[in-house]
Amino acid sequence: MSDFSINPLLDTGTVTVKDVRCRGTCRHRSAEECARATHLVFPYRGLYTRHVGSEQSVADANHVLFFNAGEGYSVSHPVDGGDSSLVLAVSQELLRELAPAELLHSHEDPAFRMQSLRIDPRAQVLVALLRHSLDRRSIEPLEAESLALTLVCRSLGPRTTHETRATQGRRRLVDRVKVLLASDLSRQWKLADIAAEIGGSPVYLTQAFQQVEGVPLHRYHLRLRLARALDGLAHCEDVSALAMDLGFSSHSHFTAAFKQAYGRTPSEFRAAALAKSG
Repeated sequence: MSDFSINPLLDTGTVTVKDVRCRGTCRHRSAEECARATHLVFPYRGLYTRHVGSEQSVADANHVLFFNAGEGYSVSHPVDGGDSSLVLAVSQELLRELAPAELLHSHEDPAFRMQSLRIDPRAQVLVALLRHSLDRRSIEPLEAESLALTLVCRSLGPRTTHETRATQGRRRLVDRVKVLLASDLSRQWKLADIAAEIGGSPVYLTQAFQQVEGVPLHRYHLRLRLARALDGLAHCEDVSALAMDLGFSSHSHFTAAFKQAYGRTPSEFRAAALAKSG
């Protein structure tokens, strides 16, 4: 059985969208691959690590990853369960127009300087709505294109993204924390538990995480859990059970956190995902 499954969702010539799922059986670095075209990858379930030369980036639902055309990379899967991502590509002309110049190597070469950026909750919602509506074929191509371009703009916007300037040592430390959180997403982690697993003091870990990711560790973890809810709600008949599976103390606790992050209740999101996007 292949490690990958690729489900094409949209191809208009201007925008392509695919749902890519990986079983994640390779714990060690895979053989090097090379992207044929520059594309944006939005993980929505699971976690993997992407390696470009000596650099690495943890791919989870709080980030968009950039795969540049002609750039070699390999991946590894430090936790079980595999991963799923929405993969989006736009034409080079559109990418030059949509991407801020400071994110690209040059205007002539629309390739990204960094491996990834952290995205905000609104971008997470757009990922989920685009995927669900395309998967259910409840959205017309023109509307899907508009939604995809809105997602690109949101993901690259300076007010909604975060590019770290922390040292490589701190980034690697924070990567280990991300892997630990993903290993048991529903666990109600305590700082002392994380520090015992990773090493270092709770104070240092919180400071390093804030510097690297631009948000507190607890909020980062919450957004991962809520992103998993975005993935599951469209097919979920028991929201209370989903809330408990994700480590929330009650249905009301889950609903309040979901609405604060995404501006709508789980029921409102579910209705939108089962009908049309937006």
